[in-house]
Amino acid sequence: MAGSFASHFNGDTDKMTDTLKPQTPPTRRRFIAGATAATAGAATLGFPMIATAQTISLRFQSTWPQKDIFHEYANDFATRVNEMAGGKVKIEVLPAGAVVKAFDLLDAVNKGTLDGGHGVLAYWYGKNSAMALWGSGPAFGMDPNMVLAWHQFGGGKQMLEEIYKSLNMDVTSFVYGPMPTQPLGWFKKPIAKPEDIKGLKYRTVGLSIDIFTKMGAAVNALPGGEIVPAMDRGLLDAAEFNNATSDRLLGFPDVAKVCMLQSFHQCSENFEILFNKKKYDALPKEVKSIIEHAVEASSAEMSWKAIDRYSKDYSEMQQKQGVKFYKTPDSVLRAQLKAWDEVTAAKSAENPVFKKVLESQRAFAQRAVRWQNDTNVDYKMAYNHFFGAKKA
Repeated sequence: MAGSFASHFNGDTDKMTDTLKPQTPPTRRRFIAGATAATAGAATLGFPMIATAQTISLRFQSTWPQKDIFHEYANDFATRVNEMAGGKVKIEVLPAGAVVKAFDLLDAVNKGTLDGGHGVLAYWYGKNSAMALWGSGPAFGMDPNMVLAWHQFGGGKQMLEEIYKSLNMDVTSFVYGPMPTQPLGWFKKPIAKPEDIKGLKYRTVGLSIDIFTKMGAAVNALPGGEIVPAMDRGLLDAAEFNNATSDRLLGFPDVAKVCMLQSFHQCSENFEILFNKKKYDALPKEVKSIIEHAVEASSAEMSWKAIDRYSKDYSEMQQKQGVKFYKTPDSVLRAQLKAWDEVTAAKSAENPVFKKVLESQRAFAQRAVRWQNDTNVDYKMAYNHFFGAKKA
């Protein structure tokens, strides 16, 4: 740059300028030119690559219908990355079916058909049964946030990476977003005992398929957007999806008026954000850092939003749509735990990876859940004190 600056001041123009302005000593000229070049170099090194690079465009798809709050969560993550990157990264999120079917997302991200996606690990249960342990079952008493703690600090993340590598899945996974306990599901009449499950055409996914099969149900795994139409046509007698807001948006109250709350089949599940690994590895370091922090921030924000939205829709369905909510009887919950013992014993015997993940969760839960149970106060006592029926 210094050389080109000097070339503009050759000949008469240079002489005229020298006549009008004080002369700068040669030594000072060299110092200024050197300092300018050094400053430019420092600026280039000091600012992140994303400050000058072209916009990085990434095409994602969720495994959720456009109207579901889960698709909203996927968009929330994309928005956070886009904003944190100052417009230099643009993640576009398409709904399920826009490019591939919901259950085909993992393969599409692996092949690079999509740059990334948003779903749950239980959807890849058919690839390796161990993957469902990030969402299905009682998780030895861990709530979803504790499962995240196990994933981040108890070895879960490394084991998941090993599983994907063994499947030749070229993906980078981020597990995040603790989900509240999912209902037992939507039924035509209340479930009073374990025997009431027998013979029902029931929808669930992951290892929950095995739990309800053990309990006598005829299970059909369907993506979220297909459940209510199947119930409406009589192809399903009952179904579970996830939460009050999703269930309401998907139309469950239009096909059933009974919802059974509390279940061990999916009480500790989290979401997963996937990237095509080659695409992710090629990103600038600063962008990777933004993504990692955006995952953590989105995890917290999602859990807060869930409390607000789910509680509102829970009330709205009771007050405006005539939905009756019932607590799942303890006898049914115990039957789930018994079925879980049988399922995990069989899966551990046939799949060493399943056994490894299960034992890792057990070891983490034994100390973490004991700590949580011993430490946490009974919040229900406080709620009943303030909002329960007052004694005369």
